[in-house]
Amino acid sequence: MKNRHPRKHPVDLLIFDLDGTLIESKWDIADSVQRTLADLSLPPRTQEEIFGFVGDGIKRLLRLAVGEANQARYEDALRIFRGYYMKHCLDRTRYYPGVEAVLTHFARKHKAVATNKSLEYTRIILNGLGNHHFAHVVGGDDGFGLKPEPGMLLAIMDKLGVPKERAVLIGDSTNDINGGHNAGIKVCAVGYGMGNREKMAACEPEWFIETPEELMEVFL
Repeated sequence: MKNRHPRKHPVDLLIFDLDGTLIESKWDIADSVQRTLADLSLPPRTQEEIFGFVGDGIKRLLRLAVGEANQARYEDALRIFRGYYMKHCLDRTRYYPGVEAVLTHFARKHKAVATNKSLEYTRIILNGLGNHHFAHVVGGDDGFGLKPEPGMLLAIMDKLGVPKERAVLIGDSTNDINGGHNAGIKVCAVGYGMGNREKMAACEPEWFIETPEELMEVFL
């Protein structure tokens, strides 16, 4: 799946997904979901199940976690999750190894975050880990729609004044790949996140990398 190119591809803007691309956050998300389900006396989920629910935003995550038969408890679940995750979203969440070196390497490039995660969680995490790298951050509740809709990506390019041919989206899910293509930009998929490799490959990203450091080999 990995596409090796003999020359680097020039870009002015790198747009990153958050969970599974920049940050290893699945443990704190899973812990918060499990605590929520326990508080509501709902059937528990395995960590792998919860990891599979990540990618479409917290609201979708919790609807899947509570289950079809318990949708009446969704609002309670959302409230409990929010209270717990706001306090614990940095317990174990960190940038993936290599990410900070990559962000520093591309210091002269525009960098942005486009995540389906709510902005309130995103801000806490990036403020805790270091958000000085990013010129713009857009969350799932900013009104631009969720990936694979192209709205947040188009908004970032418009905000930073970068044409589509000089931008790339880096992400770990089919939503990222399809969202980037829907926005008319090239996509680099990452194999170290939470996404399903076969499903991502079927979406035909222009590049597929196994470590964050490979971005320095692919882009100029």
